[in-house]
Amino acid sequence: MDRDNKPRLLNRLNRVEGQVRGIARMVEEGRYCIDVLTQLQAVRAALAKVETEMLRDHLGHCVEGAIVSGDKDEQRRKAAELILLLERAAR
Repeated sequence: MDRDNKPRLLNRLNRVEGQVRGIARMVEEGRYCIDVLTQLQAVRAALAKVETEMLRDHLGHCVEGAIVSGDKDEQRRKAAELILLLERAAR
């Protein structure tokens, strides 16, 4: 993970955590369904942004490191990890 990006990612995740707590309060208060659903969509979008940043970091640091190292086994492992990740996401 890129150390420079870590504080930004943690900040985003803390905001998502706050959003989720807010949604729980909305449900407890019996708020209008569409309002709750709108907030759920916002949380999903925020998590997708975190996921994109993590993937970008992984490609730019871990995968690139394996390529630069010239270690074929490590390159294959990193490629296999990405394929597995994409397979899980497609389910």
